[in-house]
Amino acid sequence: VQLQASGGGLVQAGGSLRLSCAFSGRTFSGYTVAWFRQAPGKEREFVATLPINNWRTYYNDAVKGRFTISRDNAKNTVNLQMNSLKPDDTAVYYCGAGQPIISSIRSPSSYGYWGQGTQVTVSS
Repeated sequence: VQLQASGGGLVQAGGSLRLSCAFSGRTFSGYTVAWFRQAPGKEREFVATLPINNWRTYYNDAVKGRFTISRDNAKNTVNLQMNSLKPDDTAVYYCGAGQPIISSIRSPSSYGYWGQGTQVTVSS
């Protein structure tokens, strides 16, 4: 599995960005893709996912209502629309792919494949 994250950048607080994760190498329908983020000096943190187990969306409480995850099965991509961005959202954003059970979807260790990350910087 190969994952390519894109769409990061520098934006002012209150602005928007759209991240994309392109999936290749295996059958896309067999993998859950999730977004995580990691700020300097902090652990990798769950952001959002849309598991293939039940097709429901799951979000970190810190982003709920501002971020929207979506999956395009025709293009083998998972997107993260980020609105009302805050300086606390500043981090490197990573997409991960795996086959986690629902109780483990928020754990980075549940995903065996990772993209290279894309930097999101929100200025105040």
